[in-house]
Amino acid sequence: MNKAKTIIRLGEAGVIAVIRGDSMEIALKSSHAVIEGGILGVELTFTVPQADEVIRTLVTTYKNRPEVLIGAGTVLDAVTARLAIMAGAQYIVSPCFDAETASICNLYQVPYLPGCMTLTEMTTALKSGVDIVKLFPGNAFGPSIVSAVKAPLPQLSIMPTGGVSLDNMEAWFNAGVIAVGVGGNLLAPAVTGDYDKVVEVAKQYSEKYRTIKG
Repeated sequence: MNKAKTIIRLGEAGVIAVIRGDSMEIALKSSHAVIEGGILGVELTFTVPQADEVIRTLVTTYKNRPEVLIGAGTVLDAVTARLAIMAGAQYIVSPCFDAETASICNLYQVPYLPGCMTLTEMTTALKSGVDIVKLFPGNAFGPSIVSAVKAPLPQLSIMPTGGVSLDNMEAWFNAGVIAVGVGGNLLAPAVTGDYDKVVEVAKQYSEKYRTIKG
């Protein structure tokens, strides 16, 4: 899949599950649960032990389901980005912008979604070939920030992460974001091993997204 198609697919997926966990097993079970619940975008964070192996396993497992996108999150440097890309990650997400990471992603034509808070950071990211900016943490702003940012930068695609919930997801999309990243409240049941509940909550998010998009 080329970069342009991946970006389109991220917008179509709409909801990106941010997967964390203390072990490979937890991360894999959480990923399978959110996908079973209808969420098609998975961001496997590099806070997970052996994250590259988890990514490789997920990419192999869902190779016959092209609608499922497997990306890497909490990528802090270019070395980690390349490791993730070699494992099959289809997009790279960072908590902050890093120029070397942007360069390596451009080299391999993999979308890079860096966390940005200010217009200066966002314009720097755009100049470096970034197509989607991760507004992070989203709960520090709220949906009203989107129109304020898009006034001078109407070409900017935004994905808020942090504080996105079932209650405010519609407000974010109505404000004009391309996708949302969700983690804490979606994956809270995984802490106690209740992956059936994760599936149920994921279904609520995917159904809510379909309702929002009509």
